[in-house]
Amino acid sequence: MTQTLVRTGASTAPISQTVSVPASAQLVFLSGALPDVADPQAPQGTTAAYGDTRTQTESVIRKLQQVLQPQGLDLGDIVQLRVFLVGVPELDGRLDFAGLQAGYTPFFGTAEQPHKPARTAIQVAGLPLPGALVEIDGIAVRQG
Repeated sequence: MTQTLVRTGASTAPISQTVSVPASAQLVFLSGALPDVADPQAPQGTTAAYGDTRTQTESVIRKLQQVLQPQGLDLGDIVQLRVFLVGVPELDGRLDFAGLQAGYTPFFGTAEQPHKPARTAIQVAGLPLPGALVEIDGIAVRQG
């Protein structure tokens, strides 16, 4: 008998409160991913080069998807994400949670991809890539 993942939480939220992984599953750990350049005309190493929080979130999630595909996995196989956000001047140095949500929700809990990972969003002072506002790491599951 194959055991399956169990995800719990509010149906309207783009995240799960809990995700239970069966012992028969293989965990795949995703290293932190940073955004790609969104505007090559902008000065290198600036937020303008990588875009706002929404743009960077979309870029990072697409990168995670590209890392998963050769493994035979996709975004629906992700069970946990940690999102590291740098504060933005327009919010007096606070993280842009609305921008995160706008970039995140098209990928999780949709009709096309209904699975939702557990998620944490954390504000950090900075990231290793100058101009980056978003880094995301996570855990995916391969079920046998």
